[in-house]
Amino acid sequence: MPAQNEYAPVRPLSFAPRPVPLSATLAVNEAIARKRREGERVLPLGFGEAGIPIHPALTRELESAAGRGAYGPVAGSAALRAAAAGYWARRGLPTDPAAVVAGPGSKPLLFALLTSLGGDVVVAAPSWVSYAAQASLAGAEPIRVATPPGEGGVPSPALLADAVVRARARGREVRAVVVTLPDNPTGTIASEETVRRLCAVAREHDLVVISDEIYRDLVHAPGRPVPSPALYAPERTVVTTALSKSLAAGGWRLGVARLPDGPFGRALRDSLLGVASEIWSSAPAPMQHAAAYAFAEPPELVEHVDRSRRLHAAVTGAVADRFAAAGARLRRPEAAFYVYPDFGPLRDVLREHHGVRTAADLTHLLLERYGIGVLPGSSFGDAPSALTMRVAPSLLYGEDDEQRRTALASPAPAALPWIAGALDRLGEVLGDLTVSITAGEPALA
Repeated sequence: MPAQNEYAPVRPLSFAPRPVPLSATLAVNEAIARKRREGERVLPLGFGEAGIPIHPALTRELESAAGRGAYGPVAGSAALRAAAAGYWARRGLPTDPAAVVAGPGSKPLLFALLTSLGGDVVVAAPSWVSYAAQASLAGAEPIRVATPPGEGGVPSPALLADAVVRARARGREVRAVVVTLPDNPTGTIASEETVRRLCAVAREHDLVVISDEIYRDLVHAPGRPVPSPALYAPERTVVTTALSKSLAAGGWRLGVARLPDGPFGRALRDSLLGVASEIWSSAPAPMQHAAAYAFAEPPELVEHVDRSRRLHAAVTGAVADRFAAAGARLRRPEAAFYVYPDFGPLRDVLREHHGVRTAADLTHLLLERYGIGVLPGSSFGDAPSALTMRVAPSLLYGEDDEQRRTALASPAPAALPWIAGALDRLGEVLGDLTVSITAGEPALA
C-alpha cells in the first residue's frame, strides 16, 4: 500500500475547528470519574442525574418495541403525541396531539426551537448551563437577567422588560425568554404572581416563552401547583419535558414539546419539523413506544415517580441542612434534586484560610482537596465572585440498583448507612472548610 504522502505532500489545515467547551455538568462528571479511577474517595454531587433505577415496566415496553427499526413521522408517533397530550391535559393544559413534537431528548428540541425562532434569547441568571450555550451555538446572544430573590428559573419581569428594551436599542432582535419550572440549579419554584407578570412582559414585548418543565413531577410538597406560563400566555408559550428526570431515563433520550395553539403555533410547528427533519429525522421508535406508555401514567409508574419525589425531598433536604449548619446561605429546595448554597457569608474566612476568591476557586478546592464534586455558580451565569454552587445529591442513593431500590422504598432514606455516611462526610468537609484554621493545613485528608 503506498505511503500516505506518496502522491501529494501533507499540508496542514490553515484553520481550527470552532472551540466549543464541554458542558460543565458533563465535565464535572468526567472529573469525578477520573478521581475514582485514581482510587480517591469522592462524593459525586455535580451531575444532575436522577439516580434511581429504570422501572421494569419501562424496560418491558422498550424490549417489546426493539424490532421497530423503520423511520417514523418527524413529529413523533400518533400514540406518543396522544399520550403526551393527555399528560398535559391532566395538569390543566388541554393539548391537541397535533401541537406535540417529539425529539431525541429535550435538549435537541430546545436547540431546534431556538433555531426556528431566530433572534436573541433571555435566560435567567442563574440558569441551566445549556440555555446560554445553545443560544450561542445557534448564532444568538444569550441575555442574562437575574431572578427575583428565592425564585429561581424565571427572570425578574421588571428586569426582563428593561433588558429587552436595552438590547433592542442597540440593534439586537430579542425573540424568546427561557424559564425553568421548577428550577435547575436552585431547586426552587417561581411564584404564580412572578410567572403572570413575566407573561405580561412577554406579551407587551412580543416574546416567545419557552418553559422547561422537566422537573414538574418532582415537587417536594404533594399537590403544590406549578404555575406554567402556558396558563397565562397560551398563544406564545412552548412547554418541554422528557423522561430523564422523573423517570430517571436520561440515557434513553426522548423529549416532547407542546407548541402554542393558533397561527403562530402552527407556523412554529412547520419550522420546527423542518429543522428536525434535517437533524434527527425522527426520534427512536422503540423509545417512542416506551415514552407513550410512560406519558399515559399507569399506576405503577405514578407510584414510582411519587416514591422518587419523596426520596429526592428527603436527601436533598438533609444535604441542605449540612450546608446551612456550615454557615452557607440558601433557600431550602422545593423540587427536583438540587441545592444552591451561597458561601458569601463566609467569604472572609475562605479567602484568608484557603485563598478562595471565586466560586471556581471554591469548587476546585472541594474537588482536589476533599474529593467533593460540585459545580460553581459561575457555570450557571452567576458572577465569578459570587460564592455560589450547585449541589446535586441524587447520585448518593446507592452504588448499585439494589441500594437504590432500598432507598426508594425507605421511609427514612437519609438514615440508610451509605447515605448517612455520605452526609456525615459532607458535614465533616464543610466544617473543616469553614473553621478558622491555619492556611494549607486541612484537618481532613
